[in-house]
Amino acid sequence: MASVRIECVAKEGCGIGESPVWDEKEGALLYVDITGRKVCRWSPLTRQSQAIPVDAPVSSVALRKSGDYVITLGTKFAALKWKEELVTTITEVDKDKANNRFNDGKVDPAGRYFAGTMAEEIRPAVLERHQGSLYTLYPDLSVVKHFDQVDISNGLDWSLDHRTFFYIDSLSYSVDAFDYDLQTGKIGNRRSIYKLEKEESIPDGMCIDTEGKLWVACYDGGRVIRLDPETGKRLQTVKLPVDKTTSCCFGGKDYSEMYVTSASYGMDKEWLSRQPQAGGVFKITGLGVKGIPPYPFAG
Repeated sequence: MASVRIECVAKEGCGIGESPVWDEKEGALLYVDITGRKVCRWSPLTRQSQAIPVDAPVSSVALRKSGDYVITLGTKFAALKWKEELVTTITEVDKDKANNRFNDGKVDPAGRYFAGTMAEEIRPAVLERHQGSLYTLYPDLSVVKHFDQVDISNGLDWSLDHRTFFYIDSLSYSVDAFDYDLQTGKIGNRRSIYKLEKEESIPDGMCIDTEGKLWVACYDGGRVIRLDPETGKRLQTVKLPVDKTTSCCFGGKDYSEMYVTSASYGMDKEWLSRQPQAGGVFKITGLGVKGIPPYPFAG
């Protein structure tokens, strides 16, 4: 096993850092700060983050085929023009739920943007239950709702053969799989493939590697874990110097670096003094596996 190295690269602590996505064209890492209401881009060349402020909690960011980005903002799917710092609404969901917001989102191999909602938290992981739903924004800008009764809609990704959709509803403490139809974007036959152990705590964001194994960030567990979706076994644990690890993605020139976002929201002074890097973005090298490039939204 190569020696694993962990480095905090973006130190401006996020309230809730989320949705890391590698932008190959810019050679930079995109991510959001949900409570800080900003979309960030970190460059390995300058080792600096630029941030675009937005007017609501922003929970995920994705590449767009036509250029620039799409984001989930409050309960809206929206377009973001980076240079102009311009945000325009595409469409809105959960209009009858004033207390809801989007959470994690990701684009599927056919260019559809999947994202789910949740109720606003009273404190971390404490919220009105079963208020969320899972949605897809299609390239023609129509929206489909897959199911509701979700607590905290979270990590998502697709198997390498595009036949399985992986999904996390955090408070179920489970990583689930669905049969996936790439032609239509429909999902079905939900089942649990991994239940988290007590010390792993709450499953959050997720990504897949080129060997088809899943990496899950464990919120309050201070780690990312590597799972085999076929056997349901945990293969590896990488511990980080912060408790509130939120999401992960692969990036860098050959997608051999892992980037992990984290949160500081809900931590008191004493806790923060013990974990001064809380809310930072971490780069992990030496894992010995690579990831796959993110898919851009086709609309």
